[in-house]
Amino acid sequence: MSRARVAVLQIVSKQLTVTAAAAEYGISRRHLHRLLARYREGGLEALEPRSRRPRTTPIATSEEVRARVIELRAQLTADGLDGGPHTIGWHLEQEGHKPPAPATISRILNQAGLVTPQPRKRPRSSYLRFEMAQPNEMWQSDFIHWSLLDGTDVEVLNWLDDHSRYLLSCTAHEPVTGDDVVTVFLSLIEEYGPPAATLTDNGSVYTSRFTGGRNAFEYVLPLLGIRQKNGSPGHPQTQGKTDRTLPPNAAALARGQANGTNDRRTPTAARSVP
Repeated sequence: MSRARVAVLQIVSKQLTVTAAAAEYGISRRHLHRLLARYREGGLEALEPRSRRPRTTPIATSEEVRARVIELRAQLTADGLDGGPHTIGWHLEQEGHKPPAPATISRILNQAGLVTPQPRKRPRSSYLRFEMAQPNEMWQSDFIHWSLLDGTDVEVLNWLDDHSRYLLSCTAHEPVTGDDVVTVFLSLIEEYGPPAATLTDNGSVYTSRFTGGRNAFEYVLPLLGIRQKNGSPGHPQTQGKTDRTLPPNAAALARGQANGTNDRRTPTAARSVP
């Protein structure tokens, strides 16, 4: 039996006064008077703790919007279009509704049973984040395809210090070749000193281990005493830090800010990528 019940029963049976019961059970006199009023109205059952949930939630998503979210999901999926939370939010805004947050739309879809569970999909929390302890302990590199404003197709090559996430170099090439990788890499060594190791994917400009032989980059590294590391095939998260910097820097080149040349000494802002 709860303290509130015992205190109220002792008061109504005149074994204790309200003041004595408050001191005995550590309940304020004001709350005891409130409990006594509830007891007179509903008996002992009325003394159970009540929900603290607000009676109204002004910011709750309206039933009209919830229904429209479900309708849009079905409509977009039937048309073979993307029916994700961001797309649904855009359509709601076009229709004059104030769209809920993408997380809220996702929750509505889940509650309606419109999201297929993906138990095999690895949760983000399972990824192990790593960071080198010292500058120049390891450099990461990767490149991305991009189109400049004049329509020129280029490949943007980035070099990043793993410890500080300092963007050592951002260069544009038509396209990136093994010789470009070596040339940029050696110029960075002249400016910053050599790294202890490099980390890249398995692109042919970085390694020939899946095609046989060794490429120019693989010949240079042992001569300089630098250890080469490559991510596992099909696991781009290993190079997540440099992958995160590529789109913004490529966009800068596309706007003509770098004119297709080195855009070095650029600190990166992506601090949360595993």
